[in-house]
Amino acid sequence: MSSEVAARRDAKKLVRSPSGLRMVPEHRAFGSPFGLEEPPWVPDKECPRCMQCDAKFDFLTRKHHCRRCGKCFCDKCCGQKVALPRMCFVDPVRQCIACALVSRKEAEFYDKQLRVLQGGATFLVTFGNAGKSETMVCRLSSNQRFLLLDGDSHHEVEIAHISTVQTFAEGPPPAGGNTRATGMSLQYSTPGSEGVTQLKLTAGEDASASRRQSVAWLAAMHKAAKLLYESRDQ
Repeated sequence: MSSEVAARRDAKKLVRSPSGLRMVPEHRAFGSPFGLEEPPWVPDKECPRCMQCDAKFDFLTRKHHCRRCGKCFCDKCCGQKVALPRMCFVDPVRQCIACALVSRKEAEFYDKQLRVLQGGATFLVTFGNAGKSETMVCRLSSNQRFLLLDGDSHHEVEIAHISTVQTFAEGPPPAGGNTRATGMSLQYSTPGSEGVTQLKLTAGEDASASRRQSVAWLAAMHKAAKLLYESRDQ
């Protein structure tokens, strides 16, 4: 990929919407696959009362719209300002109690797990039914649109074209505790070709720092898959 093409798909612009300032991709087609579209606001005339506590709106009880769901609430039910990176807002925005809770849970993905994915990890990688595996570093691109796999060869998998994600895990360790992911199978389509391709990632078997990094990457990718499915269902 040329540097000119890469710069074009990573370019962003600052826009002002009714909900606040947003830093969005210059070209809509290059947006993050984890992103959410801004919801339409419920018209003022259709919500004379708070949609949470049923308080009647008047001169003293003002009406506010949640930036995540678009519904109408009073200040008590929609007074929190919480970061909403999935909609590309520059600053924290007003959200209702339920949406604020979801956004705070997602913050862990953007603050921690996204960095793990972009930092990359080493796996034994198998494409399709090939019997031979290749040691490759797998990481998420800076624009969150591609899985980049580098070893003796180079491959790119577009996140938006991944249809199935399955995580393989081992049983709990002898001392107890949670199960740990050991590998992952991805199915994805390639533009211009029929059918789907399967990609299998397997973490190393030793107890090294590299394996721990791979296990953390798999856990982060599992969370990313959930966000991806939610974006598609919007």
